[in-house]
Amino acid sequence: MNTARFSMSVDDGHPLDLRMAALLHSHQIKATFYLPLSNQEGMPVLAPSEMRALAQAFEVGSHTRSHRFLTTLPGAEAWREINDGKQQLQDHLGSEVEGFCYPGGRYQHLHRLQVRAAGFRYARTTQNLRIDTDFPGLEMPTTAQFYPHSRTVFLRNFISQRHWIKRHAALSVSLATDDWLNRLHGLLDMTIQQRGLFHLWCHSIDIEQLQLWQQLDAFLCRVARDIGTKQRLYNRELLQPLPTQQASITPTTHNDD
Repeated sequence: MNTARFSMSVDDGHPLDLRMAALLHSHQIKATFYLPLSNQEGMPVLAPSEMRALAQAFEVGSHTRSHRFLTTLPGAEAWREINDGKQQLQDHLGSEVEGFCYPGGRYQHLHRLQVRAAGFRYARTTQNLRIDTDFPGLEMPTTAQFYPHSRTVFLRNFISQRHWIKRHAALSVSLATDDWLNRLHGLLDMTIQQRGLFHLWCHSIDIEQLQLWQQLDAFLCRVARDIGTKQRLYNRELLQPLPTQQASITPTTHNDD
């Protein structure tokens, strides 16, 4: 029996996330949307009313207050991005926000401490090529981004993102073909064979700009065919609750690495 699981993340809170939500709903696929309150890169974000509508049907997590890379900020400012992003998003939604995603996948040990101190249950990274569930709650990895990356990008991510033994087999699958869609299907085949977890992530604006809606629809159609409804999960469902820790961290230094 196929017991593989599937989760999906959508980052950056672009208004096109509403189109993404409709596509996911058509396939009965759960997803976690990571929303900033604004985007310092100049991209538009969902209005509060749209955030609330999205949260009625999907899990919503925080992506900082203004989508700033934490590693570029003094410690105290990084704390405000993390903590204020959570509090303001919760005010908009009227409900608790459990999950966090590091903008650009860039973080250091200090930022993990800040995320925990802010009250998040877990945090997602951009490490790829993972189909296992043996990871710390504040460093949730992924399998692949829905994006036409070259094999070089996969290799570069593999080298820079550690956990090489856990990721080596998936890297071999990824390097076996030049076609990025075949690569994703190969990784999904591997996940099903090994009864693992396939974690797909994307940006709605990328799908729009590269005109990939049809390809994404076809891939999600396959997921819906091959992965049972009960095995399609929100990111919060991938972890057991972390131990409650009382912490108060408002740092004043860049990092402690």
